[in-house]
Amino acid sequence: DPDFLKAPLDPEERSRIESDEGQVLIIINVPIMLNDSSTVLYDTIPFGIIVTNDNFITVCLKQNPLLDELVETRLRGLNTKKRTRFLLQLLFKTATQYLRDLRQIDKQTDEVEKKLHRSMKNEELIKLLSLEKSLVYFNTSLRSNEYVMEKLLRSRLMRIDPEAIETSQVLQMYPDDEELLEDVIIENKQAMEMCQIHSDILSSMMDAFASVISNNVNIVMKFLTSVTIVLSIPTMVSSFFGMNVPLPFDKTPFAFSIIMLVSFGISGTVAYLMARR
Repeated sequence: DPDFLKAPLDPEERSRIESDEGQVLIIINVPIMLNDSSTVLYDTIPFGIIVTNDNFITVCLKQNPLLDELVETRLRGLNTKKRTRFLLQLLFKTATQYLRDLRQIDKQTDEVEKKLHRSMKNEELIKLLSLEKSLVYFNTSLRSNEYVMEKLLRSRLMRIDPEAIETSQVLQMYPDDEELLEDVIIENKQAMEMCQIHSDILSSMMDAFASVISNNVNIVMKFLTSVTIVLSIPTMVSSFFGMNVPLPFDKTPFAFSIIMLVSFGISGTVAYLMARR
């Protein structure tokens, strides 16, 4: 079906499984790493798997490293003739890749946190935002992939739905395949839980640093206000003695020194009282 080939090429295509005329289309979201000038941003793209009685076709917008890894590592029990087993191995490797990328995100988060303890730069905050965005993509994709896996499980258990019957005819499951499917579901759930934990931690960290930045701004504003008040006292005292009217000390030879001492004395007292508050 040409539509089966076109569907995975849509970047916004959701994870799903459907069958038509002896063909089964499985679309899942796989993680990819995008090299950016400022940070490493993780994203997800659709990965289509078309299974027929004679062929096993994969379709993706970009080269999928999962397939290369399967070939290079020569995974034990890898056999493309066993369509169901090969499909489940792909799903398992996808969930494993999510876990690996989540660990990398966790490491990057720790590095950014250490830098933020030393200096509050916009660059580090932008990196945290990028990582948080990656976790949102991961969480959404993992939940969509869970739907596909649950539907595969239902197609094994239920034979009432015509689509489930057609799917089960193309993807025949044996006891070993059923165990592998359960492992895939467990691995995917583990990735979902890990993603949620990292997302909660990152969100709390962002809130904490936002509070720290706000507190630092308040401290700076308080300091600048205090300095302004202290420096304005000598100006106010000097302005009084600048009036063309009789004033204390106007006949004294040391009037300037006395006025300066009084001004700085008042300023020092005010500064001391403000420092103690």
